[in-house]
Amino acid sequence: MTDVTEQQTGAGTAGSTFAELLRLDELDENLFRGTCHAGAPLRAFGGQVAAQALTAAGRTTGAGRAVHSLHGYFVRPGDPRRPIVYQVERVRDGRSYTTRRVGAVQRGEVIFTLSASFKEPEEGAERQRSAPGVPGPEELPDPYAAWAEADPEGYAASALSRTLRMRFVPPGSPGLPPEVPGMPQQFVWLRAAAPLPADEPLLHVCALTYLSDLTLASTTALHLQEPRFRRSGPPRLTLASLDHAMWFHRPFRADEWLLFAQRSPSSSDGRGLALGEFYDRGGALVASAVQEALVRERRAPAADRPSAPGPRTP
Repeated sequence: MTDVTEQQTGAGTAGSTFAELLRLDELDENLFRGTCHAGAPLRAFGGQVAAQALTAAGRTTGAGRAVHSLHGYFVRPGDPRRPIVYQVERVRDGRSYTTRRVGAVQRGEVIFTLSASFKEPEEGAERQRSAPGVPGPEELPDPYAAWAEADPEGYAASALSRTLRMRFVPPGSPGLPPEVPGMPQQFVWLRAAAPLPADEPLLHVCALTYLSDLTLASTTALHLQEPRFRRSGPPRLTLASLDHAMWFHRPFRADEWLLFAQRSPSSSDGRGLALGEFYDRGGALVASAVQEALVRERRAPAADRPSAPGPRTP
């Protein structure tokens, strides 16, 4: 599954609100079905698959327990033209914590696995990393304007233009922390485009799970190419999420601006690692995310590659 910089939508699967994007039909106890739009041609967007899997897990837990962590693996590419069945396993219901495992299945094969933990709220001492003092979203240009001008049909068909808002903080902006050598970074403001119900915390958490998968993969490749919204030429890389983990620290609203501060400490062996932190407008650290992504350079078409003598390597 590729990140938002290459995202396209599948016909008939793109909703206009997060409630529609995360809607599931309950087929039986612990069994749900949903559909996902594409994140690349004929590949379901992994952020939506993960968010729907978390939605399925949350629908089998008590209302008083909030999700505090999730860990997922993208096993196979999903087909946006076919429904996805989510099978929930009730691993444990303890006095304070609840554990669920979810398998997302298409054509009898698992395409994604999720483990999620929920807990009762409790009091405790607090501390957190300080939020970077970057420009606010109101001071930054809307990248969709350039996208709509460059590709009107793609913009009109995209789920992104209807469901979320985003603002990229340009490199060199005041307040950006200095970049550590070997660790590229990017900062993006994100929020749902339409208000979400205040009394449905699971919907806000699942919406943030969707949002968290939009730009992490591109962060791992900033040393090789810029994201689509800041890039003039065609993509030179194939990016795909391999796994995804999140921790939810404090209450938040996904329909209010959240700063996604991202950095990538390593890229090697065709894989890149990205770390991300979500801050609200008040500077509270509300969630953290970690993702490993496949990073491969795209080969030029055969007609454009120079011929070489000798046998071809496999």
